Amino acid sequence: MPTAPAQTSDATLEAQVFWLRYRTELAVLLVLALLTATGVAAWKFYQQRRETASSEALAGAKTAADYQAVIDRYGEAPAAAAAYLLLAEEQRKNGKLADANATLKRFLDKFPRHELASTARMSIGANLEAMGKEDEAMAVYQQIVSVDPGSFNAAGALLAQARILQAKGRTDEARRVCENIMTQYRQSYAAMEASQLLATLKPAATPAAKAVMPSPAATPGQKP
Repeated sequence: MPTAPAQTSDATLEAQVFWLRYRTELAVLLVLALLTATGVAAWKFYQQRRETASSEALAGAKTAADYQAVIDRYGEAPAAAAAYLLLAEEQRKNGKLADANATLKRFLDKFPRHELASTARMSIGANLEAMGKEDEAMAVYQQIVSVDPGSFNAAGALLAQARILQAKGRTDEARRVCENIMTQYRQSYAAMEASQLLATLKPAATPAAKAVMPSPAATPGQKP
């Protein structure tokens, strides 16, 4: 009957044979594993250094040229996303509304899923309103609501629509939008604003509600 030491000896022999037969392949695999681990570590270190440098560059940026430099140098970094928004705000403050919108659109193209994407769209809408392009602004606000109705900007976008409709004299539509805000976003600040706006919107008079104006009384000497 074989003993345990004999089994151990056979296993050791098999391992030695396996190593001798495949030692080249195993050595290559080991080297590749070490190179992969080293490459991943180096890439992570590079990314960390790059993100630190981009954050420092953004912290020191003060002008539109500074923000553009951050964008040009660190295009994919989170700091570059923030630089787009700060550059657009700087352009807006200087009255360059078309340039600001162009910057915001580049931001949306580069970072379509950024957490501030809907905020960028709200800024585009506000700039369009300031340029007197209410219809284009309305389309942007509608896009915000349709793309992400649960975002914190959705209620504000509806409120902006209501105000545009009010300015255009489309009172009934403005009232419906306000009522929608108060129903779907009742806990939001926009709901309070919508309530106040709704109080100023008088419903359009229906034919039945219009009073019949009496004919002016005939004065003496006039024919009836």
